[in-house]
Amino acid sequence: MSGIESWFEYLSSRWDLVATTLTETLFYVITVIVAASVVSIATGVLTRNRALPRELSLAITSVFLTIPSLALFTIFIPVVGLGFWPSFIALFLYALLPILRNTVTGLQSVDSSVVESARGMGMTRAQILFRVELPLAWPIILAGIRVSALLTVGISAIATLVAGGGLGDFIKSGLARLPLPNSLEAIWTGVILSLLLALAIDTSMRGIGRLTTSAGVRS
Repeated sequence: MSGIESWFEYLSSRWDLVATTLTETLFYVITVIVAASVVSIATGVLTRNRALPRELSLAITSVFLTIPSLALFTIFIPVVGLGFWPSFIALFLYALLPILRNTVTGLQSVDSSVVESARGMGMTRAQILFRVELPLAWPIILAGIRVSALLTVGISAIATLVAGGGLGDFIKSGLARLPLPNSLEAIWTGVILSLLLALAIDTSMRGIGRLTTSAGVRS
């Protein structure tokens, strides 16, 4: 039996486990990206005109990306235990920088003359932010969210090492049983499904971008 045939046979006999781990990984992506987007966009808005807080927030979120993945996942175990929460916190910290950096870049790229025109029309600061600046910066912000989403899919495989579940369960199981039968198939399952999930999320984010960005901004 060829490798592809054996993998499909392995996959077809474990649909329940595939669905469970896929759902767990997707849940990580959704919850992490929503939380990171709220925090990063709010931070970017509050610090966009303040050099010191802006650079400090970018520096802090940059540091998170320099911490080895396994160390960041395990450091929170004494505080929140094993399972979902140490995985969520680590993934959340990793997801902050791309969104924050793109939020700051997007807001700074808004033409000052457009802002002055809106102010001259009598718009309040809140109206200028939500009706002018954020819509114009949205394509750049969304690009950062896409990067964070793909980053979360990849790094979420480590969640299995702290009992966090997800597609990494297949990879860990396969590595632990090498070279026993179905060990390679388990590894392929975790890797291939992670790649397919990342592709599906990236495609979905592109669609969201087209739906939420006005034609004038896209052009």
